[in-house]
Amino acid sequence: MILLLDTSSPVCHLTLVDGDTWTNDEWQADRSLADNLLGYLRSQLESQGSSWNDVTGIGAFQGPGSFTGLRIGLTVLNTWADAKDIPIVGTSGDDWKQQAVDRLRSGENDRLVMPHYGREANITKPRK
Repeated sequence: MILLLDTSSPVCHLTLVDGDTWTNDEWQADRSLADNLLGYLRSQLESQGSSWNDVTGIGAFQGPGSFTGLRIGLTVLNTWADAKDIPIVGTSGDDWKQQAVDRLRSGENDRLVMPHYGREANITKPRK
């Protein structure tokens, strides 16, 4: 099974690809992404009769998008891929999901996916 995840906005988009079957889900994560992402992923895998061990490839949307959302999502996915020795690829654009599946099925592995925020970070100065 291939897991595809987009955490670039307050709505988290998940697609599980099992053979030719694509199952899409979305979750209004808002500010609970860091606290609840792992539980959300586990529950969605379980709803398909699967577990962490059934994932054979990970596709990550790498941006542009929310600095915090991308940072959290990519950290989780990169860590999972490294710990389980699962290939991971990062893609962008309107057809990012198909790009990721094609790259994974052709044997590609980025090993580490870095975010593309779409602009320079807006870092504010401390008030004190």
